[in-house]
Amino acid sequence: MYDVDEVVERLARLSYEEALAYWISGERKEAELYSELAKRAKDLGLGERLVETFEQLAKDSLKHAKELNARFEREYGRKPPSEIESLEVLPVLNEFERADQLEEVLKAAMESELIAHESYKALSERVEDPELRELYRKLADVELKHYEALLERYEELMREKVAP
Repeated sequence: MYDVDEVVERLARLSYEEALAYWISGERKEAELYSELAKRAKDLGLGERLVETFEQLAKDSLKHAKELNARFEREYGRKPPSEIESLEVLPVLNEFERADQLEEVLKAAMESELIAHESYKALSERVEDPELRELYRKLADVELKHYEALLERYEELMREKVAP
């Protein structure tokens, strides 16, 4: 795992252009993660609502990446680079090989989204550049929505565990 504080410190020093490139890269990685989680959930027979949630999160992330990529290319006339490790993509895939691991996987994914939300929110309050501040606010909102979607599936899972 990585040091979140260190990543936040590095992000705070980025220009708007660099932050936009970082966001694009993070959204692509997140789309891959949720796509793979959907596939594994389906293969394990974990229920259509969970599979649909992971698939929707993958679609949302890919859509954001495409929109942001087009924006970057319009503004800068080239494809975006990014070398910063993404906050959102924790290494949860290796631990998701059995149905009984779902609770831990959902917790890890929720934690990842919540860490990203809180980090972007803090960054939005810290940076001076108004465009960069708005970019981080939007990132915080996106990650909060992802967290809420995962939380809903997690709460369903917990209700199913206690139901007779």
